[in-house]
Formats: sequence, structure tokens, C-alpha cells
Amino acid sequence: MPTTVSILTASIGAGHDVPAQVLAAALRERGARAAVVDGLALAGAPARALVGGVPAAGSALGTLAFEARYLLGTRLAPTREAAAAVVDRLVRGRFTAHLAAHPADVVVSTYPLWSELLGRMRRDGALHSPAVSAITDLAALRHWAHPGIDLHLITHPASEAEARAIAGPGTRIEAVHGLTSDPRFTDPPERNVAREELGLPKRGSLVVVSGGGWAVGDLAGATDTALHYGANTVVVLVGHDEAVRARIEAAYGDDDRVQVWGFTDRMLLLLAAADVLIHATAGLTVLEALMCDCRVISYGWPRGHIRANDRAYRRLDMAAVARNRPQLAHALVHALAAPPLGPQLPELPAAADLVLELAAREPAHAA
Repeated sequence: MPTTVSILTASIGAGHDVPAQVLAAALRERGARAAVVDGLALAGAPARALVGGVPAAGSALGTLAFEARYLLGTRLAPTREAAAAVVDRLVRGRFTAHLAAHPADVVVSTYPLWSELLGRMRRDGALHSPAVSAITDLAALRHWAHPGIDLHLITHPASEAEARAIAGPGTRIEAVHGLTSDPRFTDPPERNVAREELGLPKRGSLVVVSGGGWAVGDLAGATDTALHYGANTVVVLVGHDEAVRARIEAAYGDDDRVQVWGFTDRMLLLLAAADVLIHATAGLTVLEALMCDCRVISYGWPRGHIRANDRAYRRLDMAAVARNRPQLAHALVHALAAPPLGPQLPELPAAADLVLELAAREPAHAA
């Protein structure tokens, strides 16, 4: 019988859904049966309201809600534990019912709150299948890591120390490839090849400005700075936000140096084509850029867990961090003048292989 894997995600932007889909595809290629399930859809309306995305995240109210959620749900231990208990009460029964109706040899989470819940369920015996947390952030791993999780998959080797501090010294942590938005990030095309395929100019500097799936941050300021300080072409990514797209297109519609893109499945080619990424929301996009020899500047929305990731970028010299437009200009001039980065990650195992190995080593047992 083929190994059956259930992958729980959360449809908040694309940062959790895309790794889930990529992992599922890799598992299927290896003969497994893999189902991707939106945990927010399972959770029900009250849980969706509590843990769902941030409406109008770029607005003052949305930003305040994002900050408050991070402070109360992650930084402060008493409220963090209370919030986890509420999530547990609202969601556990629905997850248990789903997994009973759709048994799996392994359960994988690509969303931190689900990872924490699965860890709790494993520790108290409510979940009989091994659980995997597929961690796609560099830092701020409080919910991603848990002592009950059987296997933590990290996309950045540098994340191991924080994950181990949370989950315990004996926890299993493996750095892997195979959670990026395209498995070919391990062997990206050359810059001119990528530009030709995308129809972008081969000459001159190309800067990508991104606000993530929510299109948050100072996109206009980043675009102005890029144009003023050396970019010949700027591609602005506005995710799924049509209002932001309309504003950016109105502002730069007469400037043929600027292209405005919505959500795209061509990030591999775009980052391979780019010299610099100016990105607002941390996450996998930063790793993907580095894998493509594209320098990164984190700028525009230093909120919640993004601040923790910014501190890690600085500490590891992984990306520049700019708090304002003058700092952004300085970082951009330096990035455009810098030599190629070269390979940024060592050879790593594939996430799908380790998930299947876990299933063989730790078979699910009946209640």
C-alpha cells in the first residue's frame, strides 16, 4: 500500500499553501498519496475569525491587529498559552474527525498554529500518526516548533538552534530542500536566460519590489528609491490586492521602466533574472532569492514576526535590513555594486524523502 500523507495548510496569502502543494507533488512523484487540506476550512467560522489572515493588512487597523496578534499570541507567555488553549478547544475536534475519516500514515503542517496543535495532540496521545512541522520561516519559531512533533523540517540550517531551544534537545530537526515554490530553485537558470524567457531587458539592473501576498509595505517608496538609485527595470509584485495594483499602475503607468505584476507562479524565473529583491514580509521569498544569487533587502513592513526575522538576517548577514528610505537607498547602492553571492545553501536532503522515511520508521498505530 502506498504511504498516505495529510498536509495541513492555511490559506493566508501563499506562504503556507505553496510549500504544501510543492511537498504534495514531490510525494506523489515518489508513489505516495498526498492530500493538501486547508486547516482554516476545517476549523470552522469562530476559529477562522481568531487565527485567519489579516484583512487589509496594509491599513492602519490591519497593521494594529497584526501587531496585537503577534504580541498576545506569541511574545507574552500567559496570553500565548491561553490563545493556544482556545485554538485547541475550537479546532482539535474538527482535526480529529477529519483524520479519522481520512487516515494518514504521516500528518504534515505548513502552518505554525497547526504544528503546535499537532504537537499537543501527539503528546497527549490523541494523534497516532507521526507529525511533521514544515517550517518556512527563519526565526520567530515559537508555534512552529513543539516537543510533541516527531520531525521538524527547516528551510534554513540556521533555524536549528531556535527550534531546538523550543522543542527540546532531543527533538529531530532536519534542514531540507523541497519546500520552496518551485523545486528547481536548487538549480536556477542563468540571469540572461531567465530575463529572455520573461521578456525582460537583458542589459541594466533589475530590481524586484515585493509586498508579499498581501501587498503590504512601502511599495511606492521602494519603487521610487530603486528608480533613483540605479535600477533600469523595476518589477513590483502586488500579490492578490487589486486596489494596491491600481494605485501602483496609476502612479507608474507612464514609466516604461516599471512593470506591475499580480500573484505569479514564475518566481523562479523572476528571482533568477533579478539583481536585488526588496521584500516586505520575510519568509520563503528571501530564501528563494538567495538561492538565485539575488541580493535581498528587507524593507517596508517590520511588523510582528518580521522583526524577529530581520534580526536574524542581520545576525547571519543573510540580507540587508532598511528601516527607512535613506537606509534603503544606501543598502540598494551597495547591493547593486556588490559581486555575485555564489552558492548560499549546502546540499540538503529532500523534504519528501524524510517524510516517507519517517512513515516507514514510525508507523501510525490504532487508538
